Amino acid sequence: MDTEDRPKNFIRTFIDEDLASGRYRGVSTRFPPEPNGYLHIGHAKSICLNFGLAKDYGGRTNLRFDDTNPAKEEVEYVDSIQEDVRWLGFDWDDRLFYASDYFERLYECAERLIRDGWAYVCDLAPDDMKAYRGTLTEPGKDSPWRGRAAEESLDLFRRMRAGEFPEGTRCLRARIDMASPNINMRDPAIYRIKKAEHHRTGDRWVIYPMYDYAHCVSDAIEGISHSICTLEFEDHRPLYDWFLEKLDWPQPRPRQIEFARLNLEYTMMSKRRLLQLVKEGRVDGWDDPRLPTIAAIRRRGFTPSSIRLFCERIGVAKKDSWIELEWLEKAVRDDLNPAVKRVMAVLDPVRVVIENLPEGREERISAPFFPDDPDRMGHRDLFLTREIFIERDDFMKEPVPGFLRLSPGREARLRWAAYVKCTGWEEDAEGRVTLIRCQLGQEPTVVDAKGKPVRPNIIHWVPAPLSRPVAVRLYDRLFRVERPTGENLDSELNPESLVTMSEARLEPSAGPVAPWDRFQFERLGYFMVDPASGRDGGPPLFNRIVALKDGWVRKAGRKRNRP
Repeated sequence: MDTEDRPKNFIRTFIDEDLASGRYRGVSTRFPPEPNGYLHIGHAKSICLNFGLAKDYGGRTNLRFDDTNPAKEEVEYVDSIQEDVRWLGFDWDDRLFYASDYFERLYECAERLIRDGWAYVCDLAPDDMKAYRGTLTEPGKDSPWRGRAAEESLDLFRRMRAGEFPEGTRCLRARIDMASPNINMRDPAIYRIKKAEHHRTGDRWVIYPMYDYAHCVSDAIEGISHSICTLEFEDHRPLYDWFLEKLDWPQPRPRQIEFARLNLEYTMMSKRRLLQLVKEGRVDGWDDPRLPTIAAIRRRGFTPSSIRLFCERIGVAKKDSWIELEWLEKAVRDDLNPAVKRVMAVLDPVRVVIENLPEGREERISAPFFPDDPDRMGHRDLFLTREIFIERDDFMKEPVPGFLRLSPGREARLRWAAYVKCTGWEEDAEGRVTLIRCQLGQEPTVVDAKGKPVRPNIIHWVPAPLSRPVAVRLYDRLFRVERPTGENLDSELNPESLVTMSEARLEPSAGPVAPWDRFQFERLGYFMVDPASGRDGGPPLFNRIVALKDGWVRKAGRKRNRP
């Protein structure tokens, strides 16, 4: 991509300056996930950014797992992360790395810091170490072991590696400045004792490097030019540079650049909170379509291109902000609209008998799969029969003002077919409508109070004897508050985030459906056959991907910026 064609943002400005000055000869980025959970859409923004930058500048991107905390890591997460990155459309070729690949090198560098007087073994207990650290307004206090000689610290560090000491009794700390206004520079820990089985190295190590230390050294080992991090690491950048400086790492060293993470309304990006939702059974696993995990949005029916489009539209910022969920839904609709066939389905069916249509007669009707482009993908056959199904809420016994669908003595237009006029209805003991009687008719002449012609609404339908039974899951926002904290899930969770319609009907022209098939159900939204559909022998199961337009804003009575 030519420079002038690239979308502009402050990161690209930095890269352009670095390349122009000769600081770097090329661009090398990395995506460094921790294998302690499933990736979410916030990670997708980082993936698109890192891989996209390298691609645009003719560089490369490494996938490197930060596997430095074996107590929380699982192979399941490693596998899911690789699947997610590939699904988004990116490939790391042969550049799959792990921080554990560098454990020996990281250890050797730590010994060098000790020998050069930049690190020491500290015997403070974790709680005491935290108390000695100070606050944002008060300086920290020196550890009693800050003056420990390099020879003694080196001996203790080697014995830590040999497994002589219990967890929490000792750690290796950098010797920087306990009075620094940047709390991250107050002698941070470099290594801690953790006697846990590692998914790659087994029990060979009982000490593990801290992220801030492993991060910069791993970047340097791999020759990363631009280490793109989210904004919470801005205050860690001096430490990133400090480690490489004290290790006298050869130039050019990696440059850390921070950008604002994705904060999406009506959802949460905290791995801890997402894990809580899963473990407490508030959702049905990591791929529950209500979650923001990539596994979940894939199962819901979002496409990789829609996520990339969303990330491109929201751009890259230096300041944290919240993104309205409508931006994501709009990107999904814009991506699906030109690619997905239109068919009709009725989710909450009520039977309609067209009394002046003979029994057994089928009126064949031709309808395009793409109304805006009828020649695309051809037409489908619809069959108007004596008995059809319509949506229950397309009929009202006592219509309210402005209701222009079917009601007693009033007409409505069947999509792609004729007008029908309601002549009566039947209901059960609870007053629930069980059958509607209609007759085919001509286009009515209806006027409003001012004498202006009013055209009845078009409603969708399916032929009762030919339609196919299906089940449909209607997904909505998982939370009913814009910016959930997770502190009180009972009040923040949306009780209507999942509604299952078990008696839905699908028009026959949709044909045999298979997992991952997508359709637009006219008037209802975009739907996809769930990947697990059919395994229990039941009817096909559809997930609603997104509605045709956002109804949440109108329901909440809020004015929002429109995508």
